[in-house]
Amino acid sequence: MAWLEVFRTAAHLGSFTAAGERLGYTQSAVSRQISTLEGEFGAQLFDRLARGVRLTEHGRALLPHAEALLDRLDGSRRDLAALTELTLGRLRVGAFDSANAALVPGALAAFRAAHPQVAISLTEGLSAELLGRLQDGEIDLAVITGYPGHPYDDELYDLRPLAEDPVLVALPRDHPLAARHRLRLAELAGEDWIAASRQTESTLLAACVRSGFRPRVEYAVAGWTAKLGLVSAGLGVTLIPALAARAARPDLALVPLHPEDTPVRLVQTATLRGRSVPPATAAFLDTLRTAAEAAATP
Repeated sequence: MAWLEVFRTAAHLGSFTAAGERLGYTQSAVSRQISTLEGEFGAQLFDRLARGVRLTEHGRALLPHAEALLDRLDGSRRDLAALTELTLGRLRVGAFDSANAALVPGALAAFRAAHPQVAISLTEGLSAELLGRLQDGEIDLAVITGYPGHPYDDELYDLRPLAEDPVLVALPRDHPLAARHRLRLAELAGEDWIAASRQTESTLLAACVRSGFRPRVEYAVAGWTAKLGLVSAGLGVTLIPALAARAARPDLALVPLHPEDTPVRLVQTATLRGRSVPPATAAFLDTLRTAAEAAATP
């Protein structure tokens, strides 16, 4: 490609000397490169004249092809630079539901404001499902959650801590325990509960079983909006991660649990280990960390 650039420049300027001055070569270096190119194509490309050079018939035939190739190369360079400079590219994020309540949307909004030409997609799912999508190449970054002592495979994934996500109790404002600074789960054994499933072992309410009682689930609904709406109406209480609580309605009381009753969930980011991280993903990781740090600041 460098030979073609020398060829194109000499063709336009009609001089090896002028081409060398423009490209930073000596006249003899230009002459050698043109000779090498002629040997490659098996045809003379220039007539060497007393003053300057002129394209031969073969040279005139080559010129539009050389220009097209060089223009394509310039376009490729621009596209690659745009990916690095984030004026082009895509960001494919997967996150679990409560991270999508406030943390991830806030980070995405900041990222889009800074890089409006990057295409963004967001997938929601359980952490294990998101890791599968990451392995399948459907997303570039997963925001996942888990508990201490139950680590994910760090040989497959590059895992980075993002935040801690303690579990809170959501109560109606007029509930007798709403003004407490901290609660034990055993104090709520007689309450009606709202959960994602009546199979409590698969929900946050598994902590109730570990605390010595089986919660009475009156309503099983999946979405946080529905859960908190039922709590606000006085139809029960529920457990809610702090991440989801950031988007909670103001007519609820959110009371922390005693740390012995439920472990603090760990929020992590995951990318595939051994794979290069796309520029947009690397930039969003920084934005996400900034958003998490801001949310953790009192």
